[in-house]
Amino acid sequence: MSSTTEQPEPWPADDFVTTEELARRQGVKPITSVDELAAAEDPFESDEEYEEFLTDLYASRHADIA
Repeated sequence: MSSTTEQPEPWPADDFVTTEELARRQGVKPITSVDELAAAEDPFESDEEYEEFLTDLYASRHADIA
């Protein structure tokens, strides 16, 4: 635990980009059906990577409880 009161630099106001603009820049489109979602490629390269993701997700969701 640190006792410093330094705060990180604030995010520059001119660096803000809307979600819609980010999607446009990346060329992504919303999923329009459950079938389209089911046909999507698996985002995890292995079961181990999936397990690491779940472990991290669980820890981040329970970080304020401890």
